[in-house]
Amino acid sequence: METSPQVNIRRAGEELSVRVGGAWKMGATLPPQAGEALSAVREGSARTLILACDGLTDWDSSLLVFLVQLVRTAQETHLTVRRDLPHGLERLIQLAFAVPAKQGASRTARTEGLLACVGSAVLALPEKLREFTAFLGDVTLAVLRVPLGRSQMRRQDLLAAMYECGVLALPIISLTSLLFGLILAFVGAVQLAQFGAQIYVAGLVGIGMLRVMGAIMVGVVMSGRVGASFAALIGTMQVNEEVDALSTLGISPVDFLVLPRMLALTVMVPLLTLYADLMGILGGFLVGVSMLDLNALEYLNATVRMVSFKHGVIGLCYATVFGIIIALTGCYQGIRCGRSAQAVGRATTTAVVHGIVGIIVATAIITVICNVIGV
Repeated sequence: METSPQVNIRRAGEELSVRVGGAWKMGATLPPQAGEALSAVREGSARTLILACDGLTDWDSSLLVFLVQLVRTAQETHLTVRRDLPHGLERLIQLAFAVPAKQGASRTARTEGLLACVGSAVLALPEKLREFTAFLGDVTLAVLRVPLGRSQMRRQDLLAAMYECGVLALPIISLTSLLFGLILAFVGAVQLAQFGAQIYVAGLVGIGMLRVMGAIMVGVVMSGRVGASFAALIGTMQVNEEVDALSTLGISPVDFLVLPRMLALTVMVPLLTLYADLMGILGGFLVGVSMLDLNALEYLNATVRMVSFKHGVIGLCYATVFGIIIALTGCYQGIRCGRSAQAVGRATTTAVVHGIVGIIVATAIITVICNVIGV
């Protein structure tokens, strides 16, 4: 009794006969004649391929795969195929070729070059801009519906989003802003101490935190914490078809999901920025009093004297723009998320990256505008 797969190849004129026998089991080592049979069919020297059994004792899907490969190769080389196989095996082969494979359905390993990747990205850019513009238009219309009383946004969703964006973010904002104020004061003190101008550390920390650095720190932290959360939450709802269910019920997903989160971030990021500014100034205060031997009252008076009100207003403008950017990127990536777990992860990562890049670009633009108008 054969215990291993057997393949016998015979040639008779223009006929190529391939007979299988033995026991075909998954994991068994195929004989060299299996590869020779495929090569002989691929050569196309014969006109007819005959498939038959000779002492076949047992078989599973490994035999079916081998025979399907032979038949498919014969079809590609235009050979006539005649089969003399057991009824069950014959039926499985017929099922394998009952429905032709769709064009492009099979995966092919294809590596694109640098120019091809750049070209594909450039060609896809207009469609992405169109989708984002449409999303931005939907959000704008949703905002305009709020004062008219026609919005489908729920008040409890807005309060929950404000709590998530504001109260729950206080610990991480406190830590990062305090440490950043310490670092900024320490770096300034190293240079200013050489000229005996340690008192100007107060102005350096105060202006730096109020004007831009406090808003940037809050923006980066909120992009990684809240922007990613929004993208993951809405993306998961896309996977579970909950967004489609809202649309089916006549509820606008933009009003129900995007609007409360965008309003919450637009309100809470400026408030968190004010808190971050105070924590940063506190960090500079600790360095000035403990390391620079400055009097506490002297440091506070120098901060009030050197830091004007306009720096705080400019910082709040930065923060408001950052809040809108973080909300738009997070919600847009969630709404446009695919229908798989991998797509949710990709949307979350993209939301964080786009949010931080948007913050940097917005900072550069607002800074140039402030310099042009002289504020």
